[in-house]
Amino acid sequence: MRRHYLDNIRWVTVLCVFVYHVLFMYNSVGIKVGQVCSTGAHYWDALLYLFYPWFMLLLFVVAGVSSRLYLEKHTVKEFFRSRTDKLLVPSTLGLFVWCWAQGWVSMKLSELSGSSIDVPGAPAPIMYLIMCLSGVSVLWFIQLLWVFSIVLVLIRKLEKGKLYALCGKANPLVMVLLAIPVFLSGLVLNTPMITVYRFGFYGFGFLLGYFVFAHDEVIERLTKLRFVLAPLAAALGVLYTVFYYGKNYADASAHLDVINSIPAVAFAWTAVLAFFACFKAWFDKETPFSRFMTKKSFGFYMFHYFGISAAALLIELYLPMPLFMKYLIVTLNGLAVGFAFPEVFGRIPVVRYLIMGIRKPKAKKKTAK
Repeated sequence: MRRHYLDNIRWVTVLCVFVYHVLFMYNSVGIKVGQVCSTGAHYWDALLYLFYPWFMLLLFVVAGVSSRLYLEKHTVKEFFRSRTDKLLVPSTLGLFVWCWAQGWVSMKLSELSGSSIDVPGAPAPIMYLIMCLSGVSVLWFIQLLWVFSIVLVLIRKLEKGKLYALCGKANPLVMVLLAIPVFLSGLVLNTPMITVYRFGFYGFGFLLGYFVFAHDEVIERLTKLRFVLAPLAAALGVLYTVFYYGKNYADASAHLDVINSIPAVAFAWTAVLAFFACFKAWFDKETPFSRFMTKKSFGFYMFHYFGISAAALLIELYLPMPLFMKYLIVTLNGLAVGFAFPEVFGRIPVVRYLIMGIRKPKAKKKTAK
């Protein structure tokens, strides 16, 4: 049976990412990475702190579970091919087809916020490459996911199902105590400057999804703690936000390591456990709307940020308006682009493969009458 709660976690989390990016565009915290920073305190910026520690970790855990479910019905060769099509091609070749546009928008927004990369006199081919690389944006997620998928293939050859079987015995106490290795994983394999590439933290989350969270019996045990995990995650989120509000929540510098701090990881891990426990208990079902969102969530994730950032750039250049109206317009444009662009690109041969990893459907064989 399809695990509908897993689909629902995925698209709900993608919507959280969308809300995060809308607020991030005009954050008053002072984080300047390709967006317009506003002056004055915006108390709704607290949502940035409440979302950031856990939502990408949760997506990687879900991806790990999905990988296990896929490999139960497909060969390793099919898994490698599907992940290469869906993840590697759009995040490498697709950069040069589409991401120059996102890169141009991000660079222009950076100029407005005073954090641009100035390359005076650079020839057009060099500027094109810079724009493509600047347009990676949300694609970092699928880049890491492809790497983790390849690592998983190698690990499966070594463990031969023994580790997976052992992890199926995990009880709720073990699940909670996994916060310790999760914290330790966040201290290794982090790229300097670009803090989203947390290979240790997200990679471990992906593997936990495959080896631990993919067991139905483990999640069933976890659901019994949902009335504890949900309020605990909320409380830890509030404490974390109060403690760090006003600081750069993505800071991983030696003097202020917010992103890898114990409060951040404790909140993130508890939130992941709470999501699985609550969604398994209450949202393991399908509705017409959830079916639609499940089908569209990947494409929406791929394109929503362009809609948000492009609208923000046009507003700042040509349409000055109150902040509330800015939020409203970038939200509506992000929704429109996020849902419309996958439909458009998905109908263009070759382009749909390079940008979205969608191969041309195989022609059905005619049966002899």
